Amino acid sequence: MDRRTFLGIGAAGALAAAGTTLEGKIPSAIKDFAKDKSLKIKFMGTGAASGIGKKGLGRRHSSILVNDDFIIDFTDDSLDMIPEGLHPDTIFYTHSHKDHFQPSAALKIGVKKVYLSNTWYDVAVKAYRQAAEEAGAEMPEIIPTYFGMEIKVGEVTVTPMLANHPTENLMEQAQIYLLEKDGVRLLYATDTSGIPGKSARRIGIDKHREGYGINALIMEATSSDPDDFRLYCHSSTDIVAKTVRVLLKTGRLHMPEGQKVYITHMAKSLHPKNINETLPDPIRAAEDGLEVVFRAP
Repeated sequence: MDRRTFLGIGAAGALAAAGTTLEGKIPSAIKDFAKDKSLKIKFMGTGAASGIGKKGLGRRHSSILVNDDFIIDFTDDSLDMIPEGLHPDTIFYTHSHKDHFQPSAALKIGVKKVYLSNTWYDVAVKAYRQAAEEAGAEMPEIIPTYFGMEIKVGEVTVTPMLANHPTENLMEQAQIYLLEKDGVRLLYATDTSGIPGKSARRIGIDKHREGYGINALIMEATSSDPDDFRLYCHSSTDIVAKTVRVLLKTGRLHMPEGQKVYITHMAKSLHPKNINETLPDPIRAAEDGLEVVFRAP
């Protein structure tokens, strides 16, 4: 078992894989756990807008596969990250920026249902219609979502929350997502500068209101510089660290022993290769292809 897989599935996942041959066995072990009181995430991309570039270097654009059932954000540079034989037909988008929203890429993998904020529904329909006509593909169903609206996909409940991230469309509201399954409450927060107060209250992490909070967190850290000019629309490693400290101090982050908080959406020009050496526990940098099984305590 390689180090990356062990870090992803944790001690319990490693025990589940014991007694099997390594070849072809670890993914099925992870999948079994994901269907049993846990939530599996595959990081198909962990980079910011620069992506992997023409030379194939860097991180793919930020994208995750949730429980093998659906995707959040997707572009061409993550096509090779879809597991062989898997055909997720549902996608959620955080916002319309091209490093997250690429209809042609979604059509290539056969997406049939598209969820995104009602604030840019018309923009998305137009973009998908054009991409479908150019590809000769079937137009998927595009479903507008609203703040706090609960959507069930397979065994996972997805709730859109407000993000702090402007786009060129002044009417558009970017989103982050609360993902829930069997007691696991995972907040996937990219792209956003911190967690907006309205979302914090709805999620249950604002100390002003009673609430359990969350037990898993993936948050963007575009920059490692706390004074980066993108402060108003992105988070830094410092902001993530402060968020985690406050969540732990207020009892709103309940993680089982050994579970980590993962950062994603990292700009390659701002993050050293040894970034994990600079991050406080329990924060770790995700990597393209990393699979993590999150559990409730």
